[in-house]
Amino acid sequence: MNILVFGRDGQLGQALQKQFQSVLFQKGNNILFVGRSECDLGYPSQITNLLEGFKPQLLINAAAYTAVDQAEKEPELAFAINAGAPEVMAVYAAHYGATLLHFSTDYVFDGSKQGAYTESDKISPLGVYGKSKEAGEHAIAKAFKTATEKSGQFAIFRTSWVYGDGRNFIRTILRLAKERSMLRVINDQYGVPTSAAWLAEVVCYLALNTNQLREFHSGIYHAVPRGETSWHALACLAVQAALDDGQELQASLATIAPIPASEYPMAAPRPMNSRLSTTRLQIELERLGLVSKLPHWNTPWDEQVVSYVKHLSKN
Repeated sequence: MNILVFGRDGQLGQALQKQFQSVLFQKGNNILFVGRSECDLGYPSQITNLLEGFKPQLLINAAAYTAVDQAEKEPELAFAINAGAPEVMAVYAAHYGATLLHFSTDYVFDGSKQGAYTESDKISPLGVYGKSKEAGEHAIAKAFKTATEKSGQFAIFRTSWVYGDGRNFIRTILRLAKERSMLRVINDQYGVPTSAAWLAEVVCYLALNTNQLREFHSGIYHAVPRGETSWHALACLAVQAALDDGQELQASLATIAPIPASEYPMAAPRPMNSRLSTTRLQIELERLGLVSKLPHWNTPWDEQVVSYVKHLSKN
């Protein structure tokens, strides 16, 4: 099977590369990872040329315009990458009977709901980034719905607070904790930290078995680990994990001050509630017999964060 992965250099793209390097995934698969230097997603013709040349049976789009605040100044570029590019991929997949796996975000919601969001909840993004990701979701669904040949399929995985190999909140907090004795972190925004490695594992085990991949129901799925937290609690856990690991920091739990989001204004508004219910994905993976095969499916977010912090100190 020809597998094409966009977003090679991002946090999720790097995690996917590590997963696919396993002999399990190499057998019988021809896998191509591409970054911006090979295909600029701002140019539809480059995407089309790549697709027609490689002819993938499985497309994984781990690329995105993720500069949330900068998107307010560059809406056209954000929409081109987050909406226009996925549309080109979806049109190809729907026409040629391929599978498209795409990643979206909690930012499609406005955060006003009290509990965890389900896939059927109304979406109402607050900023350009969220609106561009919403447009990407609609473009993918429309491409498959209007295709003359409906042998292809798609899955959109909404996730939140991703961290991995690259710039992310946890790395920033640990860097600041080494430089400063006092930190101020928002404590009234809630969500689920998601390990890029955990997310890549889910996707790769789904892609491993072609029959299961073909049986996967098209649609939107929320994909985050178990649990929930606030940015402040996440910062405290990361700092404590680093201290327990013997790392030298200036900050401590007592010097990480909780503040409301109103005291930390940013160019783009963020949802106050980013909790995502994963019931639908759980049911689908159980139907395919995959949950028992996923080593870390039931590992809660906090255990994954602690492991990640210890991993950082060794690299």
